[in-house]
Amino acid sequence: MNLEHAQALAINALVFLAEDSELLPRFLDLTGIRADQIRSAASEPGFLAGVLQFYLAHEPTLMRYCESTETDPAMFSQALQFLPGGRQEHE
Repeated sequence: MNLEHAQALAINALVFLAEDSELLPRFLDLTGIRADQIRSAASEPGFLAGVLQFYLAHEPTLMRYCESTETDPAMFSQALQFLPGGRQEHE
């Protein structure tokens, strides 16, 4: 896993939820973002980490994506560590 792969996973997960009539409204409700703001919000630091956190916070949603795309669920936690807003800062 590296930054490029982490970004690709988060973008694919965002596309997946944007195309799902059940997931998208839940994501929008939880984030407070309007559908017409997703494109601009996606360029903000921390947004892609937020997408991964959305999946990680609800195992059925995570498994739905992973089963549909044949993705290992552990990849989400790994990817999160590479994205702004998802890293655990240690001092």
